[in-house]
Amino acid sequence: MVEIGGRPILWHIMKSFARYGHDDFFVACGYMGDFIKKYFLDQYNLSGDLKIDFGRDMMQRAESEAESWTVNLVDTGLHTMTGGRLLRLKDKLRRETFMLTYGDGVCDVDINELVAFHRQQGRIATVTAVRPPARFGGLIMDGDVVEHFTEKPVAGEGWINGGFLVFEPEIFSYLKSDECSLEANALEQVAAAGQLSAYRHDGFWQCMDTLRDKNYLQKLWDSGNPPWMQDACEAQQTRLRVMPVRRAVA
Repeated sequence: MVEIGGRPILWHIMKSFARYGHDDFFVACGYMGDFIKKYFLDQYNLSGDLKIDFGRDMMQRAESEAESWTVNLVDTGLHTMTGGRLLRLKDKLRRETFMLTYGDGVCDVDINELVAFHRQQGRIATVTAVRPPARFGGLIMDGDVVEHFTEKPVAGEGWINGGFLVFEPEIFSYLKSDECSLEANALEQVAAAGQLSAYRHDGFWQCMDTLRDKNYLQKLWDSGNPPWMQDACEAQQTRLRVMPVRRAVA
């Protein structure tokens, strides 16, 4: 719920999906789940113009600015691990392909291209592989002479799991209990079975683990052109469910 530009990062993540036409969300709530619920309740009840008639005990709302999303806020346990949270949503998601991401990172990945790649591969799961930003600024040199510093993070060397995953319902056969880790248990087994594809994304990706990360994202927002909010392409006709998951619980 940490804010960028006056909106929690969860909103930014969901906006990224909705821009591609995927606007049916399941939020797996755990720690501080009440704060998440309160945010969405306030968005629903307080957006737009309100007319309150105290004499007749009536309230009318007009010109609402709320998003046209369906948001399911599901309590999945205070101490449940990431895989366990997904398992608790099995009855709601087991009938169709769905997407999942964490609640602490933004990205400019083309969601529809990701989905198309997943379907083309025909595997149980697809993970978006990204190159993490380097922790420190870099030096641009000409021989032994430093020409200038790079203030923006530069690409790291290896690929990591950047979230933004696509799953088939078969993923639930790899989830056993609340103590199951999606990453260390389920995805490791899916990979060992040759059922995990990697969609390589060379574009923008940034998590928000530290105050430095938060300030960097705020700076990008203040520029008026944040990379993760660029215009999306036309959504595909087939919509998938999208499920943000709170990574902080893992």
